[in-house]
Amino acid sequence: MSFRVEKFLKFKESSLIPEVSFFDDKTSAEIRDLFLEILYGGVHGFCFSLYEDGQKPGDIIGEAQIRRRMKILAPYTKWVRSFSCIEGNELIPRIAKEFGIKTLVGAWLGKEEEKNQQEIDSLISLAKEGFVDIAAVGNEVLYRRDLTEEQLLDYISKVKQAIPGIPVGYVDAYYEFSHRPALAEVSDVILCNCYPFWEGTDFRYSLEHMRQMFHQASIAAKGKKVIITETGWPSQGESLGRAVPSQLNAIKYFINTQLWAIDENFESFYFSSFDESWKIGSEGEVGAYWGIWDRYEKLKYVNEQF
Repeated sequence: MSFRVEKFLKFKESSLIPEVSFFDDKTSAEIRDLFLEILYGGVHGFCFSLYEDGQKPGDIIGEAQIRRRMKILAPYTKWVRSFSCIEGNELIPRIAKEFGIKTLVGAWLGKEEEKNQQEIDSLISLAKEGFVDIAAVGNEVLYRRDLTEEQLLDYISKVKQAIPGIPVGYVDAYYEFSHRPALAEVSDVILCNCYPFWEGTDFRYSLEHMRQMFHQASIAAKGKKVIITETGWPSQGESLGRAVPSQLNAIKYFINTQLWAIDENFESFYFSSFDESWKIGSEGEVGAYWGIWDRYEKLKYVNEQF
């Protein structure tokens, strides 16, 4: 841990004022320097953004594109998280291992039973070949209502039986594990998404809100490990309630998240690595601006004035 990061952590521990005050006496240059120091020091994990402009889920993505983006991420992270095991996504954990990066590998489940089975079979194969450190069976399936809880539990149980010794879980919003105790029971590890932005939280209270989300998931976990599999803040786009996208809020949120993770010694995956324009279709303009790197694979925030 660097001297500057350690100094900022001590400041936060001693402050009883909302986290926005942490930045009040910091210049843009100081905030940018801290962002870079944290990034260069290495974060636990990034969600791997696969798609370039003009691409979308369902497109077959080749090895060269994955390798190029993995090379960019490799100096800054210990883990990557992938979301699917087909259509080129199966190459993500294979290439990550070449770079010495650990993997949280997800099988994307939806309404198509045949495709679900392809995902599950590929996840199991990757795990047996040694490319999976943690297996995630489904992502926000219950939130989208693509499967019933019973169907999902069956998929999770089958994967657990097929790959003993590898932790298996399911990714969804933090509150699902409180509402569905059977889901927490079947999971080896609780994989929760925590998004103060999507709940319309004012940035000033976003860190405290995320702490509450994590605490709720931890209660449901009953002693099992809890990992934040997604959290982030967009750098531009439409506001939601009191949550305002901006470069300044995004860089501060990244700093808050990473310092909190260091302070509390827990694991998180930041969403996301690169901006992806295809997400505009489902989330509006704001969906395209969650990356730490932009859609051209250039690091954001280092040259902007905010």
